[in-house]
Amino acid sequence: MATEYQKIVTSLKRRRKGAVAADICVATALPLSVVNELLPKAADEYSGHLRVTESGEISYYFPNGFTSRYRGLSAALKKAAQKTFNFIKTTCAFLFKIWIVVMLVGYFLIFIALALASVFLSVAGKSSGSGGRRSGGSVNFGLFNLIWRIWFYSELTRPRYGYGNSPVKAVQNRETRPLHKAVFSFVFGEEDPNKNWEDQEYKAIISYIQANRGVISLAEYMAFTGKNSQEAETDIISFCSKFEGSPEATEEGTIVYRFDKLLLNSDGEKFSELIPPVERFKRFSDNKKSTNKWLAVINAVNLIFGSYFLYQSLNTGQLINEAQYIVAPKLYAYTHAIFDHFVYDPHLVIRSALGIIPLVFSLLFWIIPTVRFVLEKKENNKIKLKNFKRFSFSKIFYSPKNIDADKLNPVMKECSPNDLASAADRVIKDIGAISNPQVEIIGDKTIYTFNELEREKEALEKYRKSVCLSRQKLGETVFDSND
Repeated sequence: MATEYQKIVTSLKRRRKGAVAADICVATALPLSVVNELLPKAADEYSGHLRVTESGEISYYFPNGFTSRYRGLSAALKKAAQKTFNFIKTTCAFLFKIWIVVMLVGYFLIFIALALASVFLSVAGKSSGSGGRRSGGSVNFGLFNLIWRIWFYSELTRPRYGYGNSPVKAVQNRETRPLHKAVFSFVFGEEDPNKNWEDQEYKAIISYIQANRGVISLAEYMAFTGKNSQEAETDIISFCSKFEGSPEATEEGTIVYRFDKLLLNSDGEKFSELIPPVERFKRFSDNKKSTNKWLAVINAVNLIFGSYFLYQSLNTGQLINEAQYIVAPKLYAYTHAIFDHFVYDPHLVIRSALGIIPLVFSLLFWIIPTVRFVLEKKENNKIKLKNFKRFSFSKIFYSPKNIDADKLNPVMKECSPNDLASAADRVIKDIGAISNPQVEIIGDKTIYTFNELEREKEALEKYRKSVCLSRQKLGETVFDSND
């Protein structure tokens, strides 16, 4: 079929003003059945459009030239770039997720350990009565007391030390998500609920086609996809290419899309009603509120400590020496003493490892979910509009007369855009592109009647009744390889 397809494409390139199937047959000497089968494929690959001639024939024309969507250097580079981008994105996201968990938990434990070590050394120094460089001067331990309370009295440690070990809480604790998944959910959100949306959409369209004698119109396809007429026309031609459909014209000049081979199925009829699927909202997080609260607390601890160590490393500078430990805050002084045994410049290490890095990380830990929240809100608004268009297109298709904004007011929140009036105007314009409405103003309401769409519905039903289903039935089994 590759040779036949290339002949058809070559013939189409010579006919810039368009061609019908008979023209291609004359130019290529190919059977009409082959031409009708391959023309939708060519229209899909080269973004072709359809017109109905006065004689009722379908004419294919290509206003954008013959640049292939699937072949050639440009298409190959796009595919390679997309695959590379997806690989890099997946790899970076995986490594970034691991890094976030290690940073969040690791720094929290390090800071807690330093705080507890500081308190222990301070108490030990006082009890020994030593007046050396690690003693003297009363220091405000409010920060350490805060961390102490968080550590010993929070919900994170309470079950470990036997607080509130009721059977119900024990079951809830077992059902709690693993820490890494909770962190991923808080920062990156949940899996896209619509990631296989195209498959769901195609299944619904195919079921509808099977239940309606293998025929679908552009208006019905718009109702399933929520796309405007131009987008839907390009999309439905691609759909024809994938599922061996062909555009045909009714006696009244209406273009319909017929899929005889989709009728050859063993299932009964279903989804005969024009009920489009509904996209679901993206969720910020499926974590419990208490889980997100404690993740925020842990990150706040890292932020406080990171700010503290950065400030003290810049403010204290080189004041700390053998005689001046007493002037420095004890936590910083003890931390400096610990690092002094291992590194040449403790100030620089503390400033970087315990100051800048955890501070920047903690800010990112809040900035990323905040940005994601804003973007997901915008995306959910787009989902509302898409669902509203599906709902409205199907509503208008079923009842094209006396349409106003009140009739396009959906019940489901997934179908309710923020600006209902603006969304309704957009729907009217999209439907108006395939059926000019009759406008009537009654009081403060604008009423639209789509008489052309009503006539198209009648032509569509007449065409469907003319489809012979006897050849599309599977019939009884005449051979079984098991016999």
